[in-house]
Amino acid sequence: MQKGKMKGNTKRGAELSFGSFGIKTLEEAWITGRQIEAARQAISRFMKREGQIWIRIFPDKPVTKKPAEVRMGKGKGAPEYFVARVSPGRLIFEAEGVPEEVAKEALRLGAQKLPVATRFVVRRDYVEETI
Repeated sequence: MQKGKMKGNTKRGAELSFGSFGIKTLEEAWITGRQIEAARQAISRFMKREGQIWIRIFPDKPVTKKPAEVRMGKGKGAPEYFVARVSPGRLIFEAEGVPEEVAKEALRLGAQKLPVATRFVVRRDYVEETI
């Protein structure tokens, strides 16, 4: 099977662009659309729909599969699901509009739904607002 190689660190998408907090991958993997959606739901539920979330990856690679007990040959199988390829250093989610403790716990819960090791990152110029 020719599935391609994922060597090296990410070339783009490694810096926080939208939010003040994010989770970054530490290894390469294929992340399915279902895994991304499960993580998004976990994050938004913990944040009680406050603040804003950005999803920085998109599942654009189709993965095909042939049905069970089918003989060899007869072409390629039908697309079964879609995946997003991620390399080390790639940001997956960003969050804004909630305190740091809330964002850290929400992104931790979201990271548990993903098949990769992640790290919580904070914007360099982030200052906690006090009211």
